[in-house]
Amino acid sequence: MKTADPRIDAFIAKAQPFARPILSHLRDVIHRACPDVEEAIKWSRPAFVNEGRILGVFGAFKAHASLTLWKMGEATGREEEGMGQFGRLTSLADLPGDDELIRIIQTTASARAEAKPQPKKPPRPELPVPEELATALAASPGAQATWDGFAPSHRREYSEWVGEAKRAETRAARAAQSVEWIAEGKQRNWKYQA
Repeated sequence: MKTADPRIDAFIAKAQPFARPILSHLRDVIHRACPDVEEAIKWSRPAFVNEGRILGVFGAFKAHASLTLWKMGEATGREEEGMGQFGRLTSLADLPGDDELIRIIQTTASARAEAKPQPKKPPRPELPVPEELATALAASPGAQATWDGFAPSHRREYSEWVGEAKRAETRAARAAQSVEWIAEGKQRNWKYQA
């Protein structure tokens, strides 16, 4: 086994007493099935990464544990049921035998390694800056500098907000408010950010 991640040790130690042997056993079997697998924490749960790709995660809850393998249903023909493909695990007896579990994990790892990565979506095009906003930004060099440093998504939010106003008075008021917030370095929806 590669170096054990102490965060997973802590996760298992904090789990309910019934879940500890299940999680320890799953961890051991996963390492026996894929000796090169690396441990990590993903989505606040112990995860197992094989060749840079997540192979699976396990979790512990009040009354059950779970094991979720990457697209296991597609790779092995097993149907998903409940939380994870093995359902609610309340004891070691709920798991298939070690040989079967190792076969399933290795089949999943092979399918995961052969899977092509999802192509990334192209970035959304920049929106044209409404005339009222462009004029107001030009009159405020500090706001213009902040605007130029904003991510395209932040510029898009301001452009949409000003541009969607139907009346000229509303567009002018929104442009003035936008420049004030931009000069302060605030994103469009700054009120709702934590």
